[in-house]
Amino acid sequence: MILPMKKVSILVLDQEKEAAMRRIRQLGLVHIDTQSFSGEKMARLKDETSDLEEAIQTIRDLTDKKALKDVEMVGTPDANALSVAKEVVELAAEKNACRNTCIAAQTELDPYEGWGDLEPKDFEFLAQKGIALSMYEVLPAEYGTIGEEVKTLLVGRDKKKVRMLVIEEDGETDKGLLPSSAVRLPVPSVSTKELRQRIEEGQKRIEALNEAIRGYAKYIPVMEEAAAAANKEMEFEGYLHGMETAELSDIPEQAPSVAILNGYVPEEDLKDLLAVAKENAWGIISDDPTIEDNAPTKLRNNRFVSLIYPLTDFLGTVPGYFEQDISGWFLVFMLVFFGIIFGDGGYGLLIAAVAGLLLLMDRKDGKPASSLNLLILLFGLATIVWGTLTCTWFGLEVEQIPQWLRHLSLPVISNVYEDNMWYPFWTNGEAGLTTAQNLQIFCFLLALVQLSIAHILGIIHNHGSLKMLGDVGSLMQLWGVFYVVLTLVVNGEVFGLGRVINGIPVGTVAIVLVAAGFIIYFIFNSYEGSIKDSVLDSAKNIVSMLLGIVNVFSDIVSYIRLWAVGLAGAAISATVNEMAGPMFGRLVFIVFAVILLVFGHGLNMILNVLSVIVHGVRLNTLEFSSHMGISWSGHKYEPFKE
Repeated sequence: MILPMKKVSILVLDQEKEAAMRRIRQLGLVHIDTQSFSGEKMARLKDETSDLEEAIQTIRDLTDKKALKDVEMVGTPDANALSVAKEVVELAAEKNACRNTCIAAQTELDPYEGWGDLEPKDFEFLAQKGIALSMYEVLPAEYGTIGEEVKTLLVGRDKKKVRMLVIEEDGETDKGLLPSSAVRLPVPSVSTKELRQRIEEGQKRIEALNEAIRGYAKYIPVMEEAAAAANKEMEFEGYLHGMETAELSDIPEQAPSVAILNGYVPEEDLKDLLAVAKENAWGIISDDPTIEDNAPTKLRNNRFVSLIYPLTDFLGTVPGYFEQDISGWFLVFMLVFFGIIFGDGGYGLLIAAVAGLLLLMDRKDGKPASSLNLLILLFGLATIVWGTLTCTWFGLEVEQIPQWLRHLSLPVISNVYEDNMWYPFWTNGEAGLTTAQNLQIFCFLLALVQLSIAHILGIIHNHGSLKMLGDVGSLMQLWGVFYVVLTLVVNGEVFGLGRVINGIPVGTVAIVLVAAGFIIYFIFNSYEGSIKDSVLDSAKNIVSMLLGIVNVFSDIVSYIRLWAVGLAGAAISATVNEMAGPMFGRLVFIVFAVILLVFGHGLNMILNVLSVIVHGVRLNTLEFSSHMGISWSGHKYEPFKE
């Protein structure tokens, strides 16, 4: 459930606001509205934090993780963390300068590769003696075409280039006498020997600087502690100087100014804030948040429902304060979706075994059972249940699965009976359903159940208002469209819009439900106290209202992805087994067969995890949530605290 919040404004004397802020932080109950402030102290704190974080990251980047564990860390701040960080940052800056010097020298040296040692002074000396030399590179195939009128000295050659010196008359050479591929190189600004020396010295200096930076690894805890303190101080400064101020009188010299802090407090904790306010002579104004307010969301659920929090925290999904909490439904359906997508009881056993091992390690370390590990265990159990019902175990053929496991499967969706046809009673044996079609129907039933729950919760949420009839209309459309989906997607002979079951024209009933549901939805969906205004609002959006019926159809059909993805995973696991099977016939290939099985099934499980995130999560956060009107626009309640 989403805990009710109170919007509060705390009034303190301006000269007491710093002490008040420290007391509020100590209390740890007020979620403060985001404040922005920039000042000299804030700028200094940002620079300090930047230096500390850069120093920590620089050390970590240069130090092997294993070596970092072996370093004897400094547990107490026996050195000034900021000064240590500045030293590391300076070393890193010098290292970057050395690297840039090496890069520049290498860039200048690269064109002269293969030319040996070049000394610019030698070229100048020869030029003074009347011998002007130019450096050229030409393709080997064209070197022989150079006529005798061009005086050249061969310096070297390889498969790609011929390097030569051209003796120029009057300081230049007729370009028309040289091949088209000839490229003239400028005389280097410094000798190539000096460039190589710069690179060598720079690399040595870089290695020395790296070693010096690694020597500061023992100060990482101290710097992390200082960085955390600086971040807290920045937060404090931001809230402190971002407070609004007001004068208690039109004559400032007659009354002191007051600082105002705006925020939110859980309703159940308001009494504690009031007690502290009374103790410190603060003024408190409290009110219920309105839809325009940016109220934070604080969730509280039982131990079971709270197991979904690691997943929602990872996704960053938080319902808005005025939306509904669907954590429980999210967890239940996520377990079902996970089981269907993984689809293999053998995979479920592996997942449950890993989760069980992690839980045992928690217990051994004296830690409480991790919510994440418990959630993984539930995912494994859900996969085992689905694998048992469908008789799917490590992608094995039905004949390879023990008889007792086959008997545990549910016939209408079991692989044991996939060649059977299932004839509903109303078809009189004239039309039947395959196991694959039964699985499709199961997915569509999941859609019907989950989306019906969404609209039923909407009806409960809007209880007492005619707007609840809008959800009633949506529910009627959902049920009518569900039968249309069975007709168009699964089997038109078994279902069909003209089908009569026990005297009930179910196809006609479905069409009537869609039509009547649309009319009711059209009238009451936008109801806010006036039916007339609601109808006019719907009329303005008539196109989107009509498309809503199509959206219901697509939302139901979207659940078939569960069957399709599960089928793909089963095909991959079966293919892996088929590839590895023949290798077990020879002893020498058994190792390769095992490696193939581990790699193939491991890759399939990784793909299934991605499928759960892409498809399983989508059905909860998009299809289900959109039918409930949840946009996940909320943000977490994060009180200002120590």
